[in-house]
Amino acid sequence: MAKWIATPKRTKEILGAHGFSFKKSLGQNFIIDVNILNNIIQKAGIDKQSGVIEVGPGIGALTEQLAFYTDKVIAYEIDQRLLPILQDALAPYDNIQIIHQDILEADLSAMVQNQFKSDQPIHVIANLPYYITTPILMKLLREHLPVTRFTVMIQKEVAERMAAKPNNKKYGSLSIAVQYYTRAEVVMNVPKSVFMPPPNVDSSVLKLTKRESPPVQVTDESFFFAIVQACFAQRRKTLRNNLIRHFKASLGSETTADGLKQAGIDGTRRGESLNMKEFAVLANTFHTIIENST
Repeated sequence: MAKWIATPKRTKEILGAHGFSFKKSLGQNFIIDVNILNNIIQKAGIDKQSGVIEVGPGIGALTEQLAFYTDKVIAYEIDQRLLPILQDALAPYDNIQIIHQDILEADLSAMVQNQFKSDQPIHVIANLPYYITTPILMKLLREHLPVTRFTVMIQKEVAERMAAKPNNKKYGSLSIAVQYYTRAEVVMNVPKSVFMPPPNVDSSVLKLTKRESPPVQVTDESFFFAIVQACFAQRRKTLRNNLIRHFKASLGSETTADGLKQAGIDGTRRGESLNMKEFAVLANTFHTIIENST
């Protein structure tokens, strides 16, 4: 077995051999601590039967560990300069496939069907680029892929927002969007010192366990998420004010105020005080009102 990639010395050797320079615009911060990677893998709960999707493998530090502990790894890398590095560094492993593509443009359903066994447990495990974490995760969640669990290293503040509960200043539309599809839990914090170069922000590992079905029933998912976003549009404003602003053109202030009454929700409350069930009632009520008015 070759020396692990995830050490300061080995990382410097690999980067130096290929004359690689970091691109800040791609949020490249490579992990140089094998213990951290092993902790992430332990938290993910994977085994030799698991298939893994990785996003942004960098020079392959996490990819290598995943290949060692799982059946197969499909890793998406957008930076063409990293392809020869990955090919060299991961040469000892025959269960890794690197796809040179922007994950946001990938046909993930087709990839899963082609690359993994039909009964195989599939995980997403990644050190996600911090500048584009939310779009990547929302794509992965909304495409209803047969993924058991997502274990991702992301900016600590974003992880806390995704896992936040009502009546918390970090709770918002992102919390609802993520928790509609998954059970969210921050499972570990990661110091800046384990990255090369060290990021400007603190990091956390977020574990998202896929729900078999959403915890609430909504008439229209897109409308539900639009209502949630409207309620948090201006956090310090009341539900009534935010919704009047949102429905100004279509319903008007009186009908909007009446909709809140029909939903049984006090319009003087703020978005952060509502749980997901209350947001669902609100969305379903206004959906019915709009349907009846057309």
